[in-house]
Amino acid sequence: MTSHLPLSSDHWHPPRPSPVHRWPAEWKLLGTAILLLGTALQPGLNLAWFAPVWAGLIAVACLGKIPFTFILRRVLWLSPLIAGVALAAAWRPSNHPGWQILTIKSVTSLCAVILMANTTPFPHVLRVLKRLRTPHLLVTTIALLHRYLFVLASETERMQRARAARTFQPRPDRLWQLQASVIARLFIRASERATRIYQAMLARGWS
Repeated sequence: MTSHLPLSSDHWHPPRPSPVHRWPAEWKLLGTAILLLGTALQPGLNLAWFAPVWAGLIAVACLGKIPFTFILRRVLWLSPLIAGVALAAAWRPSNHPGWQILTIKSVTSLCAVILMANTTPFPHVLRVLKRLRTPHLLVTTIALLHRYLFVLASETERMQRARAARTFQPRPDRLWQLQASVIARLFIRASERATRIYQAMLARGWS
């Protein structure tokens, strides 16, 4: 069995839109922003805040028909970031929140963002940003970034299939070397594609 890089921008799509999917995007974005801000401002493990938040996230996941295993996989893919935050917190003075608190905050915030992203179509998010008078250039940049995440994910899958078709199962001690090779080639192809896209945009009047 081949190993896959954790690079994927796919979303969970239930067979039928859930009630959460039908909620206005403004409500979901506002709720997520309040949750992120409130979680960041908590000085410690305040159960008066975290207990309702966790209960709300579980309820949204159930109403949105998003499997907990799907959320867990997304959190695990971002676990190096969480580990980095926890490691940095471990070296702070004792009067700062401990690494355990920051880990809980990070996981809570990630779960909220994952739920919002998988229950809100991305064009709706862009429309909300436009209504909030976000600079047009920033909105366009976000839209292009989202679009080409799918391109990178597809390119990665093709490279992995090609590698699997040409090689046997790699030894465990060579797995990271092969993964690093895939990442390096993906970076080169992404850079070349970005150059072509930039030239095409210039030819169409972008500046």
